[in-house]
Amino acid sequence: MKSLMGMTILTAAAFLIAPASQAALIKYTANLTGAAQEPPTGSPGTGTAVVGFDNVKHVLSIAVTFTGLSSNTTVAHIHCCTAMPGVGTADVATTTPTFPGFPAGVTSGSYDMTFDTSLEGSWNAAFITANGGTTSGAEAALAAALAAGKAYFNLHTSAFPPGEIRGFLTAVP
Repeated sequence: MKSLMGMTILTAAAFLIAPASQAALIKYTANLTGAAQEPPTGSPGTGTAVVGFDNVKHVLSIAVTFTGLSSNTTVAHIHCCTAMPGVGTADVATTTPTFPGFPAGVTSGSYDMTFDTSLEGSWNAAFITANGGTTSGAEAALAAALAAGKAYFNLHTSAFPPGEIRGFLTAVP
């Protein structure tokens, strides 16, 4: 009886010490090139996108740098979900027409922003509708696509309205 009671106290103490939930922050990265665009653009532009996704805190962080574009930027966003990993095209998942505050009218620049994925304003309304009609459905769909290599960052310009450079997001080990 004494050892059973001791185990119960230890078990209870372990539950009190353990955090209620742990953040599931996963980082993804993409090299942005014209060759990765579909169809390829031949653009000399390059860039890097780093995306952090936390499904517990409901946060999507985006850090992008780009340079050498052939014309001025117009919009940028994340597209999801392609049928196959690393290829194809998909509709816009995140804010439309572009990320708020993304530098427009430039050929090089950077961007760093964090979004609350529990808010409708962080998503393309059509993406929410296509994924159960809720932000949690949209969040789950993007999380699954990111994990499967079926989401990409796309940077559009005046010379290339469908996109000048893009890259599929892959998990950082």
